[in-house]
Amino acid sequence: QGIPAPAEQQGTPASTAVTRSHPMITRSQDGTRRPKVYFSSPHALSTSTVRLLTHDEQEPTNLVHALTHPTWCNAMKEELAALNRNETWELIPPHQTQNVVGCRWVFKIKRHADGTIARHKARLVAKGYSQQEGVDYFETYSPVIKPASIRMILSVAVSKGWVIHQLDVNNAFLHGHLHEEVFMHQPPGFEDQRYPNHICKLKRALYGLKQAPRAWFECLKHYLEQQDFVESKGDTSLFFKVKNDDQIFVLIYVDDIVVTGSSEKAVQFLVNDFGKRFSIKDLGHLNYFLGIEVERFDNGFFLSQKKYIYDLLNKTKMQDCKPLDTPAALNEKLSKDDGKALDDATKYRQIVGALQYLSFTRPDIAYSVNKACQFMQRPTDRHMAYAKRILRYLKGTLTMGLQIKSSCSFDLQVYTDADWAGSPDDRRSTGGYLVYVGSNLVSWRTNKQQTVARSSTEAEYKAVADGVSECLWIQHMVEELGIKTTRCPVLWCDNMGATYLAANPKFHARTKHIEIDYHFIREKVASNKIEVKFVSSKFQVADILTKPLARSRFDELRTNLNLGEIRLRGSVGDKRGKIESLTAGNQSATIMEKLRIEVRISATEKSVIKSDKDLHLPVTDFQHKLRRLKIEDKSPIF
Repeated sequence: QGIPAPAEQQGTPASTAVTRSHPMITRSQDGTRRPKVYFSSPHALSTSTVRLLTHDEQEPTNLVHALTHPTWCNAMKEELAALNRNETWELIPPHQTQNVVGCRWVFKIKRHADGTIARHKARLVAKGYSQQEGVDYFETYSPVIKPASIRMILSVAVSKGWVIHQLDVNNAFLHGHLHEEVFMHQPPGFEDQRYPNHICKLKRALYGLKQAPRAWFECLKHYLEQQDFVESKGDTSLFFKVKNDDQIFVLIYVDDIVVTGSSEKAVQFLVNDFGKRFSIKDLGHLNYFLGIEVERFDNGFFLSQKKYIYDLLNKTKMQDCKPLDTPAALNEKLSKDDGKALDDATKYRQIVGALQYLSFTRPDIAYSVNKACQFMQRPTDRHMAYAKRILRYLKGTLTMGLQIKSSCSFDLQVYTDADWAGSPDDRRSTGGYLVYVGSNLVSWRTNKQQTVARSSTEAEYKAVADGVSECLWIQHMVEELGIKTTRCPVLWCDNMGATYLAANPKFHARTKHIEIDYHFIREKVASNKIEVKFVSSKFQVADILTKPLARSRFDELRTNLNLGEIRLRGSVGDKRGKIESLTAGNQSATIMEKLRIEVRISATEKSVIKSDKDLHLPVTDFQHKLRRLKIEDKSPIF
């Protein structure tokens, strides 16, 4: 009696009845329901048995969930205790003329580089989106350290054997003082029992407020200036101090701080004094900074983002994908109209946005990521496939990272290149540059040029202009920090016309269509600020930033980006990894070494090299041949 009649018996037309010819019964058809199962991090999955996460290993989704677990209750109490110690607010009766912003709790599990739990963090965050400009906030801009500055300081510290300390400021934004009147509701779940209807008048900055980063930076800047530190003009988040032949550098990225200097005693004194002024955690030697794993080896640092790649592959469900050898297919020309538009572009934008941050230590994906960024407005399935190809390449190069090695020289060299009219949509060119300080790669960029170039020379000339601008900025930083160089910077370009155009004013009549902005190169060349030289295309390292390449050419250029990988030697239980260069097992001379030798040989001496086969000899064999022919292998460029 309780069983419903079939559709035909209920008057429903037989044509609408659902017939299932397949014998398989799904869980939804069977009525089976299973709760969500949370697993440990991808790092634990690769090293231990899969297990269910406990409540302490899960981040609460709401306040009610958090209040039921002692670990998260203690984390919230610690946050409130820190707020009370800093006298962050005072309770006042509300008034109808006040703009009162809300607040909420944010829960986060902080992990070490290996995926293990470091601590449980509960943070009270103001809902800054309800603030009104001109009422409870005015200026919001706050600088952060540039990636090129980080790599340059690390290069200097490694080359000079300096100690490097890492600091983390607890509740950094609470140290900033507010100059505006800001009102906020009481923390949810922890309202004052005596005055439950009162509101908080903020005296110090709080996370989530639009002006909070600026207030914290001003507070930290004021403290450093009291300690006789000078703000760098090239990067306002870099402070330095020179006293009695001792140099100390302080790099600031919000609440993450790196301190390095020539005197370990002076650095430790600054760290101790810093702890008296702010609540900090001295994390010791630099090892994990801004999501970047920093590992020390014999003569330098190894910067990688393995954990970041693990998390990204896991988030996109690409952890089991098949690896590829290159991030972009050869001769692939993507257009904005290729493929079918995605119904929801959110996932594509999240993937590409995550890949942008990964470019911090991976210049080999700079071109591919830049190309994927050009289709953010209306991505298609072809564009999604392109982004997933980058992920498949990263899966195969998971342990790869950037090496910062000790260098005996700090001379600057720049490689620039351009792909003329490479975009099929607007025929704009793609330009790129690499900047080396000594033997270390410190800055790179690939971007679509803002205007259409009418010739390959013009496209190359614009790329040269961008490279000169970046080089002069780094040169100014080097001089400001008191680092000595032995020669003016050298820029290498593989276009003869652009090379002549940089120094020959007689070309002006034939290049009037080039914007006047780019002619500042001539002024810099004439004043010996920079030297522009021609280099053969086979030695042009920046070629990897402007176009997709075949695997052999891509691998050849990648070796010159100072990229390396971790290889474990010894027993399985030996956790000490030896970081090796990608060229360690390659007996062929790298492009840098070939170029170093070739540019030192005069025109008459070059005649002894009978064919290009000589350039593919091992480095030692090639140098031995030069010695037998009594050709001097002079000091290297770097």
